[in-house]
Amino acid sequence: MNESAEGAKAHLRISVVIPSWRDADNLESLLPALAKLERIAETIVVDASGDEKAERSALAAGATFIACPTPNRGQQMNLGAAACGGDVILFQHCDTGLEDAHLQAIQIAFVDPRVVGGAFFRKFDGRHPRLMWLESVARFLNRHGGTLYGDQSIFVRRDVFEKLGGFARIPLMEDVEFTRRLRGAGRIAVLDPPVQSSGRRHLCKGAWRTSIQNGLFIVLYNLGVSPYRLHRWYYGKTEDQPARPTAMSS
Repeated sequence: MNESAEGAKAHLRISVVIPSWRDADNLESLLPALAKLERIAETIVVDASGDEKAERSALAAGATFIACPTPNRGQQMNLGAAACGGDVILFQHCDTGLEDAHLQAIQIAFVDPRVVGGAFFRKFDGRHPRLMWLESVARFLNRHGGTLYGDQSIFVRRDVFEKLGGFARIPLMEDVEFTRRLRGAGRIAVLDPPVQSSGRRHLCKGAWRTSIQNGLFIVLYNLGVSPYRLHRWYYGKTEDQPARPTAMSS
């Protein structure tokens, strides 16, 4: 790698934004690990649960804490991004791991000025035979224009994120909607090493059932069904109940 490329890597500042909702226990284990990663310029937790334990964990780990009145993941991520000062924003789920190798991969990817953002391939934890096929399918889809899901640690250049207007303030499919616009803004990098994402929903409800349901909801969204209606179907909530933070995993 030439000297200019090394310089571009060295001066890249990565801000990590973590939306949380009833995630105090996950924050308690994730944040100290992130605090040890020198490539992270700042960590911002945007919590919508009003949990004092989440705030204590954030402040103890040296992170910035922002309280969000409404549990809506897109809105939370926008609030966190607005407080960022880095060159790159990485949106991190509380139950997804992040290591120095992931940050290094981002820095290398952004040496190419045509890359506007991307995400990581996924590796499920809680190994289960019925989950194995999902990883290879997801890799194929990611390489061929598929959605980048929230639990893939989506990252984007901050100026590009601002030009795109951030995430849509919708209760479901905010990652699907954002992926469309991000892919239209420039080159996307989907990287290794894969992030280890919790497979708890698949294990709880069944891998086949969960994957088929998620695929069906994405088809319905692409056909024009309102994300508000899909949210009610997905979570069984009525319109007068607050929307929980949302992200679908294939």
